[in-house]
Amino acid sequence: MRGLGPGLAVRRLLPLRLPPRPQRPPGPRLSSRPTVSGALDRAMDELLRRAVPATPVYELREKSPAPAEGQCADFVSFYGGLTEVAERAELLGRLAQGFGVDHGQVAEQSAGVLQLREQPREAAVLLQAEDRLRYALVPRYRGLFHHISKLDGGVRFLVQLRADLIEAQALKLVEGPHVREMNGVLKGMLTEWFSSGFLNLERVTWHSPCEVLQKISESEAVHPVKNWMDIKQRVGPYRRCYFFSHCSTPEEPLVVLHVALTSDISSNIQSIVKECPPAETEEKNKIAAAIFYSISLTQQGLQGVELGTFLIKRVVKELQKEFPHLGTFSSLSPIPGFTKWLLGLLNSQAKDHGRSELFTDSEYKEISAVTGCPLNETLKALLSSNEWVKSEKLAKALQAPLMRLCAWYLYGEKHRGYALNPVANFHLQNGAVMWRINWMADLSFKGITGSCGMMVNYRYFLEETATNSTSYLGSKNIKASEQVLNLVAQFQKNSKL
Repeated sequence: MRGLGPGLAVRRLLPLRLPPRPQRPPGPRLSSRPTVSGALDRAMDELLRRAVPATPVYELREKSPAPAEGQCADFVSFYGGLTEVAERAELLGRLAQGFGVDHGQVAEQSAGVLQLREQPREAAVLLQAEDRLRYALVPRYRGLFHHISKLDGGVRFLVQLRADLIEAQALKLVEGPHVREMNGVLKGMLTEWFSSGFLNLERVTWHSPCEVLQKISESEAVHPVKNWMDIKQRVGPYRRCYFFSHCSTPEEPLVVLHVALTSDISSNIQSIVKECPPAETEEKNKIAAAIFYSISLTQQGLQGVELGTFLIKRVVKELQKEFPHLGTFSSLSPIPGFTKWLLGLLNSQAKDHGRSELFTDSEYKEISAVTGCPLNETLKALLSSNEWVKSEKLAKALQAPLMRLCAWYLYGEKHRGYALNPVANFHLQNGAVMWRINWMADLSFKGITGSCGMMVNYRYFLEETATNSTSYLGSKNIKASEQVLNLVAQFQKNSKL
């Protein structure tokens, strides 16, 4: 690790680079199959024919030689030379569509298993038939990914390839079950390669290499870092910053967690990222709570791989070693999507009822009196900006209805039975309790426009997290505090949905 001296001077002089915006190819992106030139079309077909290994017959599956390393390297090199997102999407679409599972083999092996189950046979015969079926269900492109992973930098390449695939799906450049299947196969392989046994926990301090501090700054997705003094504060006294790296790429952050060491559970982010810590030297007797206030994934290709959960668990253990008396662990989390959800609700209410029925009559009158206009249209315009917080009267009038609406959004709005809000779903899966919704907790433009300035604490009672996680994942039960449940009850009573 680097010490002070020259490194410190460099940090003072270097400007903090902002994360580059992803380049997007020009033109519309609604076509599910982008077009490529005839020469590139033929080159793609030839590449895939050479690079994707054929599936050996079952009897020779362990005896067939691996494809030449150059074939996999050719694929990596060719793919890296494709500069347009649409071209990469086309290649990935062809790989998914043309080099997946042999459905004829699957049907044949399935019939064999069914036939054996209807006849009295030894268990070994049936088990081998089932193994043949499992073998037939492996798509051909999995062999390509497996061999690429053995190349120098191959795993990193596959992480980026999956990031490209996710982006292409979001842009509707590639669609369909074959693409979704390939994404799932890649995710499964990456989950194995990035399991906790292969991950290194590293702490970031002001003495860490400049490159690491730069990467941590650029990867911060929740509360953007403004300058070097800002990052210095976030890794200084009463703060902790940890990240996971992979054993193959030490000091390369994959997921980053920022922690504030406080006297109680923080109710607003300004006290953490705006105000200076109380002193340059930590006094352990002043530390009673650890607040997880930001967790950021640096590699989009690792979406869905359970890194954040592992990181929180490991960090809790590290903090308990450093502060044996520490017993309070909580997040201070954003509520992405709340304002968008609320605006959609206001629109649908206006269409169905002529005006919003999310507010009581007295609230409707009070807010209309402050704004001087009918509530519905005015409120939609106000919530789309941060202007409303400048009026103390309006903010006070909106506090009660927005707090109960937010509680319902977090607790009552579901996707397949689980919390609709992705941050809530993450912490609830980890076994946390939905503990407290905080008014005016994030006064940044992003906080006001994204969640009406509110944030939420998810509290981790360590002795209960396993039980809570099992209950949520198995029975879809959300463990919540009295404050949250009271707000939910107020919503159910006062909002006419």
